[in-house]
Amino acid sequence: MADTAFFHKLMALALNVFDAYSAVLFLSDPDSEDCRVAAHYSLGDDVKADVVISPGMGLAGWIIRNQKPLLVGNFDQKRGFLGYYDQKDEARIRAFMGCPVPLCGGAVCLDSRKTFTFGEKDQKILGQFADIAASHVMAERQRAEDARDARYHRALATISGLRRSHPTWPAFQAALLGALSEATGFSACFLAVRDESGHGYYLEGPCRGVFEHPLDAPKKFTMGQGLIGWVFKNNSPAFVGDGESSAAPAPLFGKDVPATEFRSVICLPLAFARRSRAVLVLADERPLGFGPDIKDFARMTSEYLVLFLENLHLKSRLSHGPS
Repeated sequence: MADTAFFHKLMALALNVFDAYSAVLFLSDPDSEDCRVAAHYSLGDDVKADVVISPGMGLAGWIIRNQKPLLVGNFDQKRGFLGYYDQKDEARIRAFMGCPVPLCGGAVCLDSRKTFTFGEKDQKILGQFADIAASHVMAERQRAEDARDARYHRALATISGLRRSHPTWPAFQAALLGALSEATGFSACFLAVRDESGHGYYLEGPCRGVFEHPLDAPKKFTMGQGLIGWVFKNNSPAFVGDGESSAAPAPLFGKDVPATEFRSVICLPLAFARRSRAVLVLADERPLGFGPDIKDFARMTSEYLVLFLENLHLKSRLSHGPS
């Protein structure tokens, strides 16, 4: 989340330095080319703070798309637009200056109600303001990454001790799925387990919010249908809404099962003894745009889960003796 207080002060300083009417900072949305107003400071109250601008959209969009500064001494609304005012307020703007925010995407924009307010020297100085904004954004992101890595490290430490603290399968499963959901932020985390016949599977773990009508949900599901069935069949992971694949709703169990529409999904096969025995599922209705860090954490968790299941499998075979 952007440091609104810092950026607000930065825009206030820019407005006073350049004697502008408004100073507006656009920053890119996570995993998107679109940019939204992160902070603004104005002599009036007519800046629209909820504006989202795509690359190429208006003067700010031109800066974002081309990653070049722009200076307009005598602004003609018939040939361009700003996009962060209503039309009647924008008609009073006579000059514009903007610079791209390097590294992280976005633009710093200033305007004036007087023509030829800004010059090339001003634009160079404004570029330094953009550099300050970029440095602050990158520092924020680094702090967020450090906090996330620490959270994953703590979660892995907790999970690695579950075999000792939760030796039975139900207790181990509940604790592991809970830790996985808490660390990743996915609202649903459960297992799809292959049945003895190998033609279907059933669910284990907390499935609250997975089905539209939980009481009418099937007890078993047909192998090969939906995203989970595909993972079983191909013994390959599947991802939905990870910033690389589409965030369209994914039918986990097939189109005939009335389940919640999930826009973020991780499905990882759990294979041992030469076949996929289960699928670890993380799902959320929100388009989380998760990255490789969550994928790697989920994979490490699934590998630990496979070791536990394989150990149970071997214990079961030993208890029954040689076949």
